[in-house]
Amino acid sequence: MTTEERVPAMLWTDPTRSIDERVEALLGELTVAEKAAQLGSYWPRPEEQAPDGDVAPMQSAFENGRRDLAGTAGEGLGHLTRVFGSAPVDPATGADQLRTLQRFVVDHQRLGIPAIAHEECLTGFTTLGATCYPAAIAWGASFEPGLVESMARRIGNDMKAVGVHQGLSPVLDVVRDYRWGRVEETMGEDPFLVGSLGVGYVRGLQKAGVIATLKHFAGYAASRAGRNHAPVSIGPREMEDVILVPFEMAVRLGGVESVMNSYADLDGEPPAASYRMLTGILRERWGFKGTVVSDYWAVSFLESMHRVAASRDEAGVLSLAAGMDVELPETSAFFGLADAVAVGTLSQEVLDTAVRRVLRQKVALGLLDPEWEPAPASAAAVELDSADNRNLARTMAERSIVLVRNENATLPLADEPRRIGVIGPSAQQARTYLGCYTFPNHVLSRFEEHGAGIELSTVVEALGAELPSATLRHARGVDFTDPDLSGVPEALEVVRDSDIVLLTVGDLAGLFGRGTSGEGCDVVDLALPGAQATLVDEVLTAAAERGVPVVLLLITGRPYAVAEFVDRTAAIVQAFMPGEEGGSAIAGVLSGRVNPSGKLPVGLPALRGGQPGTYLGPPLAVSNDGVSNLDPQPAYAFGHGLSYTTFAVEALQLSAGSIATDGTLSVSATVRNTGARAGAEVVQLYLSDPVAQVTRPTRWLAGFVKVDLEPSAAARVTFEVHADRTSFTGRDGTRIVEPGEFGIAVGTASDALPLTGNFRIDGAVREVGEGRILETPSSVVPQA
Repeated sequence: MTTEERVPAMLWTDPTRSIDERVEALLGELTVAEKAAQLGSYWPRPEEQAPDGDVAPMQSAFENGRRDLAGTAGEGLGHLTRVFGSAPVDPATGADQLRTLQRFVVDHQRLGIPAIAHEECLTGFTTLGATCYPAAIAWGASFEPGLVESMARRIGNDMKAVGVHQGLSPVLDVVRDYRWGRVEETMGEDPFLVGSLGVGYVRGLQKAGVIATLKHFAGYAASRAGRNHAPVSIGPREMEDVILVPFEMAVRLGGVESVMNSYADLDGEPPAASYRMLTGILRERWGFKGTVVSDYWAVSFLESMHRVAASRDEAGVLSLAAGMDVELPETSAFFGLADAVAVGTLSQEVLDTAVRRVLRQKVALGLLDPEWEPAPASAAAVELDSADNRNLARTMAERSIVLVRNENATLPLADEPRRIGVIGPSAQQARTYLGCYTFPNHVLSRFEEHGAGIELSTVVEALGAELPSATLRHARGVDFTDPDLSGVPEALEVVRDSDIVLLTVGDLAGLFGRGTSGEGCDVVDLALPGAQATLVDEVLTAAAERGVPVVLLLITGRPYAVAEFVDRTAAIVQAFMPGEEGGSAIAGVLSGRVNPSGKLPVGLPALRGGQPGTYLGPPLAVSNDGVSNLDPQPAYAFGHGLSYTTFAVEALQLSAGSIATDGTLSVSATVRNTGARAGAEVVQLYLSDPVAQVTRPTRWLAGFVKVDLEPSAAARVTFEVHADRTSFTGRDGTRIVEPGEFGIAVGTASDALPLTGNFRIDGAVREVGEGRILETPSSVVPQA
């Protein structure tokens, strides 16, 4: 029986009607059971699961008793989960599977409503053969929101081309503890940087017609001791002024259409059950109109992990009433919603509100239009790793690599006859470039017969192609995690036979302890993983004895403690998981074909312990006045990054000495390329509040812009700083702009700020209502 035969005159399928009309017409036709079904989901997992194959927390714990598609979608279905991203399938096979599933969903319910298909897409469409862009922490190092937007647009185009409607990205968690395994998925430790890049991602993905999903709302990265899923014990001021900022930016400035909750509990309150978070802050304060989707099994976790509900059914009612709309990855706790309405423990109005939001997205996506198709007919021909994709991935990698140290112009390496020793586990393992949510590391690492699914070149291969006149000799030395040191003597022999050594160490991403970085791969301290610190020490010692310079190449997902090695290295290069084109990008930076322009989105800590600590802290957090034997200063600060050319930042000018509490100040400076080659510099603007009614960060990033300049060229950079950019949560919990004197500093890193000035804010304390200014517009004008 066709849909037309089941229900005549379906107004909701008429594209000439408004979205509201169509939604209300369909909502009025649904039974309570059909409404509840629109809030559920189904995950078509592979029949043969690989050993240790969980790709979501406690996945295997939910195997027993899970319903099949018929048992889940008989009354309808809200979402289909990861049809392309759960096992190795090519676009044609994935599209066929999606068509089969969608037809089942449509044909086995009274009104024939299709499901929204969602996938992971943090570093590219997480499916076989799709482009693996740099990890999000590398986006942070680029300091380029426009580049992130271009990447997200390409990701969205690829997803839409095969029938996917929603992507579970970006991650807007602000790093608070470097030990947390998911640092690689974040964009750094500054909320304004994270928010600016996150807005770019949201705009790019949604311009392609794919719903973006913010995660993890909120506080997830602030867990105790950096442990995944651990409780979060931060105060309301840190939550408002640090953690929530990127999410508010993405809602207000990016117009994001979906949000995913955090697994953590905030001072005992799990976000999945928090009306304050999901409704009070997100909807009532910020005006969010989209859907809230649960992180995988987060609703059921209210019973099993948080123990704030006595049963799964109770957990479902609690979460829905708080503001949750869709349970992912498959219906579990929401199976009891219809019964809850029947017995009066859940109001019809609460159910209808959530269903209305889901239906609104389905109408907007075209799922209820007469010409809708489960997957485009052209899906089989989609090239998911096109040349254009790879070119952009390469550009992103090149623009994100950070030259941390370069003594005596050790880099770049000229193409000339010389012996280069390449030592370390990262040199011959290209998966070190990839984050834990790339398909090769997320899924294919357990299906070895498929390889990586994309073309990758190792550091050794890429450097050999880049420097054909050189002789390269490689020794692994140690593994990523194995404590075995039996390979170290071979590495030291390579040192003795080399003119220069490239020492490559870092991470290999995985899930739940199967890697050194990634979800569930937390660490007790910031020593290099496994025996790699021992390898570095041994190589540096041997090299010093023979006068051989050593370039330390860090390919990592988090920052590691390097202070103990710094003075013994000739150069340090930090590549934050640079994606599938990482080999070419790294080799290009080492050879000088690429002039590095990346900046540290997280500081490189000096100490292995003494965490957590980021640059964004009040005086007691960042200064050492002899009250402790632990110095919190990093080896290299947030925003640091060198170039093969030199830049001067000069001629600071403020448009006024004072502004009103709702006024705007123009701050201008000139950046000049004073070197002999073209390059790019990130001009960074910081504010400070010397005296306030509560402790404030010693400085915070308020504006930034990356400027490309030819040799001797200059540009005038102007930032428009609204008084709201000084606002904070006052003693009574209200956001205020407080009059007084403020500091301005402009430079090239949080600890390299040659231009400083002051201005005043005059008037009475102003309470800042909702809708405050969240960004600092900038302009760049070339100078003669």
